[in-house]
Amino acid sequence: MSFTKKITARSLKIAKSKGEKFAVLTSYDATLARLSEEAGVECLLVGDSLGNVIQGQDSTVPVTIEDMCYHTSCVANGVDKTMVMADMPFMTYSTPEDAFVNAAELMRSGAQMVKMEGGAWLAETISLLTERGIPVCAHLGLLPQSVNKTGGFRLQGKTENDAAQILADAILLEEAGADILLLEMVPKALAGQITEVLNIPVIGIGAGNQTDAQVLVVHDLLGLSGYIPSFVNNFLEGHGSIQNALTAYAEAVKSGAFPDDAHTPG
Repeated sequence: MSFTKKITARSLKIAKSKGEKFAVLTSYDATLARLSEEAGVECLLVGDSLGNVIQGQDSTVPVTIEDMCYHTSCVANGVDKTMVMADMPFMTYSTPEDAFVNAAELMRSGAQMVKMEGGAWLAETISLLTERGIPVCAHLGLLPQSVNKTGGFRLQGKTENDAAQILADAILLEEAGADILLLEMVPKALAGQITEVLNIPVIGIGAGNQTDAQVLVVHDLLGLSGYIPSFVNNFLEGHGSIQNALTAYAEAVKSGAFPDDAHTPG
């Protein structure tokens, strides 16, 4: 994908229609945001994962809307053409009205899209936001904000019924107006099926290489996190610098080389 113009939700949908993969990374500050853009990363996710890698929390639950707005502003200030997407933190979108207020704050802080975790219950909220000009990325599969309910970080959609539910939710959320779908920790075959069925781009993490894009936590791909998930490759090893590592990641995603089978759960 060319960086000659500002990347938007429409740009990414066109890329999907052309069969062009794109790279996504988490970002929390202006410096790494700038380096990621220079490396060819099309979209930066200001993730509530900052709770883990920036704040030292054991989950994303403690992250507040104020935290997210601050880091979104920092990332937006560091890029020129890369698209900035921001997570809606825990319990900031439990009602459509709450979602509208908090999404507006993130957009004012520099986000071009907001991301929310959840299935069919989010359809009304997504419709409300998108009708009012706020692009939305839906998030299915493993939902980190629900870890206290689900009991851990495990592969989702392994049974026929669970897979069918994720597929049905994906279709419903696209119909509700979602511009992008993120699939986390689902089987490769299921991720490929959903990617083929949907018209909107599908971003994968721990979901194989059949999706339209990949996302990783930047601290993970640089080998800086205490725990490195099995679907993560340390791109800093053998590349000599952070800039080279980010570039290697972006190139591997776009070529389809990453993730390979060794970095695909299940």
